[in-house]
Amino acid sequence: MSVGIQRLRDEPERIRQGSIDKREDPGLVDRAIEVDARRRRLQAESDSLKAERNVASKAVGDAIRGGAKPDGAEVVELRARSTTAGIRISEIDAELAATEQELEDLLLRIPNPADPEVPVGGEEANVTVRTWGENATRVVTEADGSTWERKPHWEIGEALDIIDNARGAKIAGSGFPVYKGAGSRLQRSLISWFLDVHTTEHGFTEVWPPAVVNTASARGTGQIPDKEDQMYVVTRDELYLVPTAEVPVTNLHRDEILEASELPIRYAAYSPCFRREAGAAGKDTRGILRVHQFDKVEMVLFEKPDASAEALEWMTARAEVLLQRLGLPYRVLLLSTGEMGFVQRKKYDLEVWAPGVERWLEVSSCSNFGDYQARRMGIRYRPAPGAKPELVHTLNGSGLALARIVATILEAYQLPDGSVAVPEVLRPYLGTDRIGGAAGV
Repeated sequence: MSVGIQRLRDEPERIRQGSIDKREDPGLVDRAIEVDARRRRLQAESDSLKAERNVASKAVGDAIRGGAKPDGAEVVELRARSTTAGIRISEIDAELAATEQELEDLLLRIPNPADPEVPVGGEEANVTVRTWGENATRVVTEADGSTWERKPHWEIGEALDIIDNARGAKIAGSGFPVYKGAGSRLQRSLISWFLDVHTTEHGFTEVWPPAVVNTASARGTGQIPDKEDQMYVVTRDELYLVPTAEVPVTNLHRDEILEASELPIRYAAYSPCFRREAGAAGKDTRGILRVHQFDKVEMVLFEKPDASAEALEWMTARAEVLLQRLGLPYRVLLLSTGEMGFVQRKKYDLEVWAPGVERWLEVSSCSNFGDYQARRMGIRYRPAPGAKPELVHTLNGSGLALARIVATILEAYQLPDGSVAVPEVLRPYLGTDRIGGAAGV
């Protein structure tokens, strides 16, 4: 279960409105309340009958010890009463098990209500919290008055022979690009630099997780049942290719009780990411803006409940540090209820300005899930030694996601001769200050 049965009983209207705000079916909330009421009635009846059976069984023993014959009328009647109660208990327990399963399935399909600070609505309700940098223009005017035009990243990648979508499609299908030469080195350099900054400056512990997860892991973070159709399934082994490192890394502590002294726990992890649904049909089919396989460095946090709101701001700022050092203008959006997703409590999107296509591109999502995921996964902590365990809060954020960072760098750093300057922070990793051109790689 996710929203928690006690919370459903205590705050039914808030849970119902939360579903409406996220454009999910509020009828599931009403159904869950009905099923929970039935479950409690069945449990009460079962408990009452078990008590009645115990009384009858004890009475049989007392009667025999008092001199009654085992086949006497009194004993026979008591045993019949016990047997009748036992038959009904078996029936109720079977119905109770089915009811509990139905309730669990319903609770898994009820979304996490948004934080009160989140605006209600769709895309139009998103709020731009802040911006950084000055957006470059597609047409560039040089100091001498001459002009030239920035190309979209797919033209740059093809001209420099560093991205090959055609051969990727031949190998695996559309949405699986191949990076070559300096394109491969740029990918590898970005991933290494992201991880280095997170681990050496921000205190994250690096994790290298599996690229597949089992059903329990996918269910724990909310991919199942909400995003099941978007995941690649290894059907023979009932495994899923990871849509993001969030899934395996958050499950590191599934079914564990942590000590308060261990929190916060902050992980940074690289993984390839796989998503079947890469966007609307016919949209962004050129280039690497919407692909089925991409690379990403993920930040995953386990926090005390009273620290998670501040932790979301801290984590978002860590992603912003990377964009600022890359020199990529960006904006931070607070997403509305209809845009933020099924399991998030509050979510920021970071979008960079790509001047070649003249668009904002999402390169990071930073989310606070409250105790929603932790309840699914049974991740708790003890506030004090010997205290009753409580649910932790989980958060995650992209720090950062490729391939849109690659696309933006190619467009923002291209030069009039067709080469691409390398952002200064990446030059030690690539071993050059330019891709293409006489002095480039």
